[in-house]
Amino acid sequence: MKKVRITQIKGTIRTLPEHRANMQALGLRGIGKTVEHVLSPSIAGMIARVRHLIKVEEI
Repeated sequence: MKKVRITQIKGTIRTLPEHRANMQALGLRGIGKTVEHVLSPSIAGMIARVRHLIKVEEI
């Protein structure tokens, strides 16, 4: 299984409530915070929704 490292690079102020909810579901709560997830279809969907706020790297 692939793992990805997701880092928040932009804030969630003035974003849609759905985008804020996706960021919280991914575990990102501030600029510069990093989390690791196994890449599943649900995680990939959340990443696609907020791709302008995050940086994604494969591990």
